[in-house]
Amino acid sequence: MLPVVSCADTTASHWQNFTNAVVVYLLLSRTLKISRHLRARGIVRTVRDFYKWVLQEAILLALRFPSAKKQVDEKLGKARLDVEAKMVPQGPGITRYLSLPAQGHDKDWILAEMARMDTLVATHTDWHDGKVSGAVYHGGEDLQKVLVAAFDRYCLSNPLHPDVFPSVRKMEAEVVAMSIIMAVKTYRDWARATKGITEPEMIVPVSAHAAFDKGADYMGIKVHTIPIDPDTRQVDLKKVRRAINSNTIMLVGSAVNFPDGCQDDIVALAKLAHKHKIGMHVDCCLGSFIMPFVKEAGFPVRPFDFSVQGVTSISCDTHKYGFAPKGNSVIMYRDAELRRFQYYVNPDWMGGVYASPSIAGSRPGALIAGTWAAMQYMGHSGYLESCKSIVGAAKTIAQRIRSEIPELRILGDPPASLVAFAAAKGVTSFNVHEVGDMMSKKGWHLNALSNPAGLHIACTRLTVPMVDNLIADLKDAISEAKLSPSGEGTMVTVYGLGESSPVGYTMVGHVATAFLDTLYKA
Repeated sequence: MLPVVSCADTTASHWQNFTNAVVVYLLLSRTLKISRHLRARGIVRTVRDFYKWVLQEAILLALRFPSAKKQVDEKLGKARLDVEAKMVPQGPGITRYLSLPAQGHDKDWILAEMARMDTLVATHTDWHDGKVSGAVYHGGEDLQKVLVAAFDRYCLSNPLHPDVFPSVRKMEAEVVAMSIIMAVKTYRDWARATKGITEPEMIVPVSAHAAFDKGADYMGIKVHTIPIDPDTRQVDLKKVRRAINSNTIMLVGSAVNFPDGCQDDIVALAKLAHKHKIGMHVDCCLGSFIMPFVKEAGFPVRPFDFSVQGVTSISCDTHKYGFAPKGNSVIMYRDAELRRFQYYVNPDWMGGVYASPSIAGSRPGALIAGTWAAMQYMGHSGYLESCKSIVGAAKTIAQRIRSEIPELRILGDPPASLVAFAAAKGVTSFNVHEVGDMMSKKGWHLNALSNPAGLHIACTRLTVPMVDNLIADLKDAISEAKLSPSGEGTMVTVYGLGESSPVGYTMVGHVATAFLDTLYKA
C-alpha cells in the first residue's frame, strides 16, 4: 500500500528545497566574490587590509571611552584652530559680510572692497613670482585680456539652452567640456547595457588620480587599486592582469600621473583591455596640452593616445596647460557609440524632455567661450613653444637634483612637466616633509606626497625663470632640516599623523573635513 503524502508535507518539501537552493546560491556568490577579491588584491594584501580594518575598529571603539575621546578631541580641536588661523582672516579692518546689505552697492564700491580684501586677506605667497607648484597656469597678460573679454561677452549664457545660445553650443562642440567622473559613468552604463554587468569593478593604479575613486564612490563601482613599481613608478602589469574578471568594466592608466608625473605603460594596459573587451581610459588631465607636444618639442615620450589599439577614452584638463579658465575638462571617446552612455535622458519629465550630456545641467557658457578663446589665441605654435620651455625647465630641475643634491632622488623618469623627489635611499638625516615646510617659509608651495614621503613641483611658465632659485632654496632647506628640525609644520603634522598608526588615516580624514568646513567660514 502506497504511503499517503499530505499537501502540507509536499509544500514543506518544496520550501526546504527552495531554501537550500538560496543558501547554495548565496554561498557560491559569496565564494566567487571572495575569490575575485583575493585574486585582485592577493592574500598578503587582503590579510594586511583586514588587519588594518580590525585595528582601526578596535582603536575607534577605544576612543569612545571619555578619557581617550577627550584627548583626541583636544588634538583635533588644536588642528582645526591651526587650519582656521591660516585661512580665516583675523584682526582690525576685517569686515565680515554675513547678510545682504539693506541697499545694493555700486560697481566702484564693489571693486574697491575686492581690492581691500586682497590686501588684508592676502597670504605671504604671490603666485606671480613662480613659486607655486601648478595651481596657476598663466598664459600671459595678453591671453588674460582675451579671457576677460570672452567672459564679458558670454557671462550670462547657459549651454543647457542651445537654441538660445547657439554660438556657445558651437564652441562647446569644438572644445568638449566633460570630466573623469563622466568616463566612469559611461563605462558603468556601457557594461550594464552590453554585458549585463550589475556589480561593476574597475582597476586603477594606486598612483591614479583620486577622481577615479570619487567617481566609483558616486557610481557604486568597486575599485581595485594596483601597486606600482617603486623604481619605474609604473603600475604592476602582472597584478593588473590577475585582477581582471568578468565584472571588470575598465582599466585606467596615467599619462602623466599627479603624484610623481610618471607615465604608465599605456600600450601594455591597452593590449590587456582589448584582449578582455573592456574599456581603457587614459588620464591625461595633468598631461593636457603638454603630452601631445612633447615628441615634437624634441623630448622622448611613449605612445599614449588613440594611436594605441585598445585605448577607448582620454581625459584632458584644458584649464591646466591649455591656459583656459578653471572649471573645464575634456573627455574624448574613440567612437560616438560609447559616448552615448555618458548622456542622461528623461523623456517622461512633466517639464518636457530633459537631456544633459554631463552631471551638470546648467553650465557657464563663459567658461566654454574662454576655453575656445584660449585655444584660438595660443594655436599649435603657442602650445609647442610653451611645452618646450616648461618641459625643459622640469628636465633641468630633475638633472640638477640628481647631480647637485645627493640627499634626494627623483621618483621614476617623468617625461613631462612634473618632478617629484624623495630622500635618497638610506638617508635618514632629515624628514623630507620638514624640507617642504622649510620651503614654505621661503615662499614656495610644493605638494606633499606619501608612500614614499616626498615632494613635487608641477612646472608652469612661471616656474621657468625660477629654476636656479628653486635649487638654491632646496639646498638651504635640506641643510636647515638637518641642523634644526622643528618637528612642526603643516606637512610634518598632517603626514606624520597619517603614518603614525592605522587610526592616523582616520584622524587625517577629520583634519581634512575641518579644512573643508573652514572653506565656508567667513
